[in-house]
Amino acid sequence: MADHFEYRHVVGFEETNLVGNVYYVNYLRWQGRCREMFLRTHAPEVLADILADLKLFTLKVDCEFFAEIGVFDELSIRMRLTEIRQTQLEFTFDYVRLDPEGSERLVARGRQRVAFMRGPNTATVPTPVPEPLVRALEAYAPSPRPGWSA
Repeated sequence: MADHFEYRHVVGFEETNLVGNVYYVNYLRWQGRCREMFLRTHAPEVLADILADLKLFTLKVDCEFFAEIGVFDELSIRMRLTEIRQTQLEFTFDYVRLDPEGSERLVARGRQRVAFMRGPNTATVPTPVPEPLVRALEAYAPSPRPGWSA
């Protein structure tokens, strides 16, 4: 089994500027999309909880760029769990360009910290990371860590 969750994406015209380079904000959008697809695939019961009153707040996000990408480049966005706390998760994202001949090139690396909250928008309170999500993420952790369960 891979040590990461993979989301594949093909860059479209709307994600580039006049020169043909990808707008930086799209890298952040792809982080969110990768996270959503992980939930859809591996923890669908958490999605129902989000539709009820669970909220995910992105506390911190960053991205470091190593090479440019452009329209129709195929990417593999690879999400790994780097840290789990009682009410927060932190992920890293590797953005890998997949070339038609089979080679790969790391073009960017990002990081994201997410907090879990419950309650109305005016009075949210921290809440533990849902147990189904903790179980789903165990395969993508850097190594088994005692006490990581929520």
